[in-house]
Amino acid sequence: MSEGQRLFVGGERVEPDAGYYPVTDPATEETVGQAPEASVEQVREACAAAREAFGAWSRTSPGERAAVLGRAAEIIRGRLGPYAELARAETGATTGTARAMQVGVAAARFRRYATVEPAEWAIAPQINEAGPMGRAGVMGALAVRQPVGVVTCITSYNNPWANPAGKVAPALAMGNTVVVKPAPQDPLSVYRMAEALQEAGAPAGVVNVVSGRATEVGAAAVASSDVDMVSFTGSTAVGQRIAEVCGRDMKRQLMELGGKGAALVLDDADLTSAVAGIGTTFSFYSGQICTAPTRVLAQRGVYERLVEQLAAYARRLKIGDPAEADTVVGPLISAEHRARVESYVELGRKEGATVVVGGERPALERGFYVAPAVLADCANDMRVAREEIFGPVVSVVPFDDEDEGVALANDSDYGLIDYVWSGDVARAFRVARQLRAGGVGINTVGRNMEAPFGGFKKSGVGRDVGSYALHAYSEVQAIVWPG
Repeated sequence: MSEGQRLFVGGERVEPDAGYYPVTDPATEETVGQAPEASVEQVREACAAAREAFGAWSRTSPGERAAVLGRAAEIIRGRLGPYAELARAETGATTGTARAMQVGVAAARFRRYATVEPAEWAIAPQINEAGPMGRAGVMGALAVRQPVGVVTCITSYNNPWANPAGKVAPALAMGNTVVVKPAPQDPLSVYRMAEALQEAGAPAGVVNVVSGRATEVGAAAVASSDVDMVSFTGSTAVGQRIAEVCGRDMKRQLMELGGKGAALVLDDADLTSAVAGIGTTFSFYSGQICTAPTRVLAQRGVYERLVEQLAAYARRLKIGDPAEADTVVGPLISAEHRARVESYVELGRKEGATVVVGGERPALERGFYVAPAVLADCANDMRVAREEIFGPVVSVVPFDDEDEGVALANDSDYGLIDYVWSGDVARAFRVARQLRAGGVGINTVGRNMEAPFGGFKKSGVGRDVGSYALHAYSEVQAIVWPG
């Protein structure tokens, strides 16, 4: 067995106090590598290292910081092959997904934030009839983005490249320093990212990575007095606990939490397009993604045809080794998560849903696989229609008219991404404006990577992506003077 990965603290590789644990390939059930288990004290040391590095890094020019990010993007692109192979082994993603949507998107995000944007903007002068000293006058003002400070980035297991890059790149661009706590299932890729940033010229302490399976590791990275902000991607339940801790010290938060995306398929929709979009739940990370359209609301005029076509689509998908070029559906992240997804399929049966297709383990010798499942005859109050399953399972709920469809879509604790399929674009936009979700896709599951991303309700707090991330990782300071 190869030597274990060390922690990355203050620019140094540090032996973990709590030893190592194996990272498992969910397709083969073999060990990919040994990840370090940090102690609480080592997490605190990482936060202190980030605090020490913050002053000098925050005073560098935006151009200097952008140059580091640009070089990191080129390093990552230059190592696309080995980085993608590691990501595939850690996550079970198909090779195509690992290359394009994991490592490829990470490189693109570093390149995006290597583009320097103005950090200050003028505010129109205002005439004050009476100022605080009783004199009228013209006041000038400037709004300036200032770094928040030390940011703890806690990342999700479904994408160990794009998700951390979406936090680290804009945080560094704004002059913050970071402590990254990756998901315990696939942390090795995040260490590769930190090494690329160091090679690109990031000074010691600007980027730190600490990992571990113990909940105390993440808790220490949130609670540290050296941390000014927490950026978290994960479940709503964990996000609520983090928010409670942050609230005690008024730490800034950016929360991307759970989702149960409603996909409204109206009676004038192109069903081929709708099935292809909804079908990404089966193929994209095997449904382990918060933006998946897992709650399908189908108008009665198309309901039966949609269920039939979704089932036929699911049956055609190849399940198996994600390293093979024609594989579409890979494994779930772990045996424990597979059992959780299977339990939801069984729960759907007990609730009265019809399992039209899928939900069983395919005939494969190894790997944590579940066949894509379509659950029909669902009601919106069933748990399979309300709770985030995080797997290749779609629940289909019928509705009669447009108003009922909107009401059902909004009857959810979540509000991350919803979808509308309709042949009438004006109708689709009208429906979209009524949905209580942070984003709405019209006849598509694609995303514009400059559009704000975040959720309503229990799907999160704040917005990131594009220029919105620069605001998320900065404080706005007003400077005012007599004109």
